[in-house]
Amino acid sequence: MKLIINGEEQQIEASTLSALLSALDYEGDWLATALNGDLVPRTERAQTALNDGDRIEILAPKQGG
Repeated sequence: MKLIINGEEQQIEASTLSALLSALDYEGDWLATALNGDLVPRTERAQTALNDGDRIEILAPKQGG
């Protein structure tokens, strides 16, 4: 399925947001995710179905200073 992930079009076979994060090697409770502009809480990722053309934003904190 074709998804827009952090502004880049990608072909990914994942049926849920949780499966997508796993396929992209994102791990940790500190991630923030949005699907088509709506925040998706960590507890709802496994039940959040993805559809062709969805826009997903994955945000992770970075250290720096």
